[in-house]
Amino acid sequence: MPAILEHDWQSQRFCSASKDNSLPTEVDILIAGGGITGAGIALEAARAGYRVLLAEQKDFAWGSSSRSSKLVHGGLRYLKEGQWKLTRDSVRERQRLMTEAPGLVQPQSFAFSHYRGKGPSRWLFALGLAIYDKMAGSHARHQYDQAEYQWLAPHIRAEGLDGGMCYLDAKTDDVRLVLRVLQEARKLGAVCRNYLKVQHLIYDGDQVCGAALCSADGGKTVEVRAKIVINACGAWSDQLRKVHPDAQKLRPLRGSHLLFPAWRLPVAQAVSLMHPDDGRPVFLYPWEGVTLVGTTDLDHAAPADQEPRISQQEVDYLMCALHWQFPSLALTTADVLSCYAGVRPVVDDGHADPSQVSRDHVLWQENGLLTVTGGKLTTFRLIAREALNSVSAILPVARNAQAEETLFTQVATLMPPNAGIAPDLWQRLCGYYGDAAQEILTLTSLTATLYVPGTQILWAEMLWCARHESVRHLDDLLLRRTRYGLILPQGGRDHLSALRSLCQTALGWDDQHWEQEEQRYLMIWQEVYQLPAACLPDA
Repeated sequence: MPAILEHDWQSQRFCSASKDNSLPTEVDILIAGGGITGAGIALEAARAGYRVLLAEQKDFAWGSSSRSSKLVHGGLRYLKEGQWKLTRDSVRERQRLMTEAPGLVQPQSFAFSHYRGKGPSRWLFALGLAIYDKMAGSHARHQYDQAEYQWLAPHIRAEGLDGGMCYLDAKTDDVRLVLRVLQEARKLGAVCRNYLKVQHLIYDGDQVCGAALCSADGGKTVEVRAKIVINACGAWSDQLRKVHPDAQKLRPLRGSHLLFPAWRLPVAQAVSLMHPDDGRPVFLYPWEGVTLVGTTDLDHAAPADQEPRISQQEVDYLMCALHWQFPSLALTTADVLSCYAGVRPVVDDGHADPSQVSRDHVLWQENGLLTVTGGKLTTFRLIAREALNSVSAILPVARNAQAEETLFTQVATLMPPNAGIAPDLWQRLCGYYGDAAQEILTLTSLTATLYVPGTQILWAEMLWCARHESVRHLDDLLLRRTRYGLILPQGGRDHLSALRSLCQTALGWDDQHWEQEEQRYLMIWQEVYQLPAACLPDA
C-alpha cells in the first residue's frame, strides 16, 4: 500500500475555466460533446481566437473516444476500398502526431503473415504498402522469408506459412489524447466541462442560437447563446438533431476488444491477420503492458444511453481468430483480463455489410446546428478545421490560425537529473500530461512504491489525476484518466484500499461517498468490462 505524506490539496481542477466554475452566457461557439471530435474543434477554435464553451454530458471521452482500437493509423484497408484521400490524410496526420507528441503517439510495427492460398497475394499487399509508405514519405515496409518471419512473430501458425511483411503504424491511449487536446484548448481560453448536459437547443425563429445547459447533479439550468452550435456527440448525434424522416442518419456500429496478460499472449510487435471465417482484418498488439485484440464490426441496436458491451458472439469471433493464428498457446476465455466495446458513429450509406460502410466524416448544417460526426481518431485535426471553415460565413474572423502551427505546446523532454525513472517513462509522462510531467514526477516522492502493482501506471499519476482532472466518479479515474481497470485482473479490486488511502482526500470524498463510488465502479466493471456471463470460465 502506498504511504502518503501530508500535502496541500487545494488546486484548480483540470477543466474548470476558473475557481468559481461559472459558465459564460454568450460565446462564439458552443460545442456539445467531449470526445476527440469536440476536443479538436475546441482547440482549433480557441487557436483562431473564438470564445469557446465545450459541454460533455458524461465524462470526457466517455463514448467512442475511450473505446477505440487505440490506433493512430492511416487505414491500410481503406486503400482496397478506393478511399485514397482518407488514407492519404490519415497517414500524413499520423506522421505529424508522432513527431509532435512523442510518448503519447508512438510508432507501432505491424507484422502481416502470408499463408499459401489465403488472403491477398504477396505482390498485391506489397503494392498497397508501397503506396502507403509513399503517402507517408517514408520506407517502413520490409519483407521476410518464413524463418525470419517466425523469429519476428513467434507462436504463430506455421502450417502453410510463406513468410510475411512488416509495416509501420502508430498507437496511443485515446483518452489521454483527448485530455491533452483539451489541456491545450484551455490554455487558449476555451471553457471545457464534463457532466454538463444540453437540456435542449434554443431557437430564434427556426434557427439554433444556443442551448440550455444543466449539470448532471441537477443544478440550475443556464442558457448559453452562441453564434454557432456544433453537435459533436458522435454516435449520439441524432438525439440532438431534429432529424427529418428523409435526412441522412447515423448507423451505429459496434467494435469490441479483448485484453490479455502479455505473458499469456506475448507479441513483440503487432500482428495483423485475416479472420479465417470472413476474411476481415483482426489485429493484436502490445498496449499499456498487456496485449489488446480487436476488432469486431456489427450493427449496434442497444439504446444510446446504455453502455455498449461485448456480446458472446463477438467473444467467440475474436477467440476463433486467436486459435487459428496462435494454436500452440491454447488460449481460453479464462485468460482474458477485461474487454470493452465502442460504438462507431458512421453514416448509413446503404451497404448491407457493416465493414463496407465508409469511415469518412460528414458535416451537416441544419437550421444553425452544425453536426460533425464519423471520421477517424487520426484525422481529428483536419475534421476540426473543416468544421470551422464550413461556418466561416457565420463567425467573425478572429485570428487566422496557421496550418503549420503545432498541435501541442512543446515541453522540455530532457529528463531531470536523478529522476529515478526510465527515460521511456519520462517521455510517456511528457506525452500524456504535457508540462505537468514535472509535477507528477515530484509527487513520486509522496508514495512508498512507484508503480501500481502489475501495471506501468505510477501511483503519482493517480494522485495528480485525482487532484487536477475533473474526476467526478471513481470510474473516471480508473477507466479513463488511467487504464487501471482495463489492465488489472477483476478491475484492480485488490488495490482499491491502497488507492483509497492515496486519493480519497484529494477527491474530497468522505467515507460514505468513497464506498458508494467503489460499489458503483465495481458494478460498471462487472457489467461492461467483464466477459458476458456465458463466456466466463465457470459458466
